[in-house]
Amino acid sequence: MSYLSFNKEQLVDSNFSFHREFLEANETGAFSSSSISLCNTRKYHGMLVLRQPYISSDFCYVMLACLDETVIHEKHTFHLATHQYPGVLHPQGFSLLTQFHMDKIPTWIYQLGNVTLKKELLLVQNENRLLIRYSYLKGKENIRLKLEPFTSFRNYHDLAKNNRVHRNCDSINNGMSYQMYRDFDALHMQCSKEIDFKETYEWYFDNEYLREMERGYEYKEDLFQPGIFSLNMTPGEEIIFSVGTSETEPHELAKFFNTEFKNRKTIKNFESSLDIAAEQFISKTKKGTEITAGFHWFGRWGRDTFISLPGLTLSRNQPEVCKDAFDTMLQDLQDGLLTNIGVGEEARYNSADASLWFFWALQEYAEHTGKSSELWLSYGDKMKEILSCYKEGTHYNIHMKENGLLWGGQEDVALTWMDAMVDGKPVTPRAGHAVDLNALWYNAICFSLELAKEANDKDFVKEWKAIPVKIKSTFKELFYSKEKGYLADFINEQKVDWSIRPNQVFAISLPYPLIEGSAAKSVLEVVKEYLLTPRGLRTLAQTDSNYKGIYRGDQKERDYMYHQGIVWPWLLGHFCEAIVKIHGDKGLSLVKKIYKGFEDAIFEYGVGSVAEIYDGEAPHKAVGTISQAWSVAELLRIKEIIDQKVKKKV
Repeated sequence: MSYLSFNKEQLVDSNFSFHREFLEANETGAFSSSSISLCNTRKYHGMLVLRQPYISSDFCYVMLACLDETVIHEKHTFHLATHQYPGVLHPQGFSLLTQFHMDKIPTWIYQLGNVTLKKELLLVQNENRLLIRYSYLKGKENIRLKLEPFTSFRNYHDLAKNNRVHRNCDSINNGMSYQMYRDFDALHMQCSKEIDFKETYEWYFDNEYLREMERGYEYKEDLFQPGIFSLNMTPGEEIIFSVGTSETEPHELAKFFNTEFKNRKTIKNFESSLDIAAEQFISKTKKGTEITAGFHWFGRWGRDTFISLPGLTLSRNQPEVCKDAFDTMLQDLQDGLLTNIGVGEEARYNSADASLWFFWALQEYAEHTGKSSELWLSYGDKMKEILSCYKEGTHYNIHMKENGLLWGGQEDVALTWMDAMVDGKPVTPRAGHAVDLNALWYNAICFSLELAKEANDKDFVKEWKAIPVKIKSTFKELFYSKEKGYLADFINEQKVDWSIRPNQVFAISLPYPLIEGSAAKSVLEVVKEYLLTPRGLRTLAQTDSNYKGIYRGDQKERDYMYHQGIVWPWLLGHFCEAIVKIHGDKGLSLVKKIYKGFEDAIFEYGVGSVAEIYDGEAPHKAVGTISQAWSVAELLRIKEIIDQKVKKKV
């Protein structure tokens, strides 16, 4: 029995199968994704979604939206596809499914009368190519298989509409190539055996994407069918259909598929599922190694990259990948700031913590590799540049005050990870001394001093050695309330914000903590009581008048809720680290419970992965992206924390 699998009863229930999605992503940044029913429910779904770097380096493009299959057996016709049109599902191929599983790759079993057909979807790891294998498992007569590609050739944030397109397919070996618009790559569609192709050039109007409708976006799309492929299959036969941005050798497709399949890891349990999910966020581009923050709609984000890197790479024994990602991100360092989103000329720097999370990720790298002595030589100049710019002042009013604390922010910009904006204003305004920024600031300075002393950089040590002492004494005095038992979220000239939020955890969890002892125990108890759920930490206590625990509505409504009680799994990594740091072995049972409790999550939304966010209210429904880098990464890090603690006990 496959670990990640669903049966006929589950698959034919649209309420179940339409709300669970699969994802295949490769190292070029391409992906293939849909619901497990193979009904596209998002504009981001597609059989082949890939980058077009000569159009934009920031976005992916839906090239092949879907590939519909029809099987003709004797006098019976079976339509395997499923589409949502206004008021009707047509056809309803999901009703023919008997099994879906993901041992290595997404696999579907169809029962078509006396015929059993298997479909397997494999995205090649290092090129823009999708391979689909059809296997005639059971039956006595030949069948006719028809394949209908539906193309859109558009930015995955947009929708295609009936438009003037190229109406010319070029014949290639065992297939054809088609370029819908001139600026795009052509799609080369080929089969492992001879296949007939008939040009149709038809538009199919008003395909509806139900998740987009729920999210308050435009949700109707017109898809273009350039033609129809057809071929005969005999009992026991396997054929491979290839869709890629270059031509391939059809007679090598079976061997190619088998080689790629053999090299895939098998999902055997929760741990292996997280390991495989982690790999999908890592891609190689012309810039270098990049981390996709989340599927489907997030790109390369600086903050997310550095928070995710230790779990995605170091916890999986890939330090060289981690270092490559450092080097890639540092190419865009500007005035002490690392990018929030975007690359090169399109980069935006509205993040005060991305640069500071870099220091933490570097610390984790040093801890895992034991190469701390080399880091000051490799990264010392960049580290000093960041610290100097933050100290003297850089963009967005980021600067160090006389008391050593870091100040950041202005009324019209959200600089921390709680960055939702509505009508040009931050939903959670935190301009001033934010608790997490100062925890990261203190940690960055202390780590830099550690490396500088090891490298005998006397000038740096002389300039900075007194600052951490000043920060630590000032911080506790301003932020900690013995009466309340927890830390303020931020402080500025107008207010001290005593909202109970998870940001205070970082003052304990980071390698150089600002809060220790009884104060740290009290903070963690408050966080545990008010914010801890089985799926992560709430972003605001339920007792707060601003609390919003259910994530729904259009984008504006959802942005208002994003950090006002919604649960984020990634925060658990630092919560668990703080628990073990303060409570030792006594805290390990809670950490194990948190980790084990997530196993069900990989069956609930993005199959085999972990969502971006969850509702603050039970049953904590998964929402947001179906697969989020730092959610997966921090669970991998929690597993590592558990393993290290158990190993020490042995």
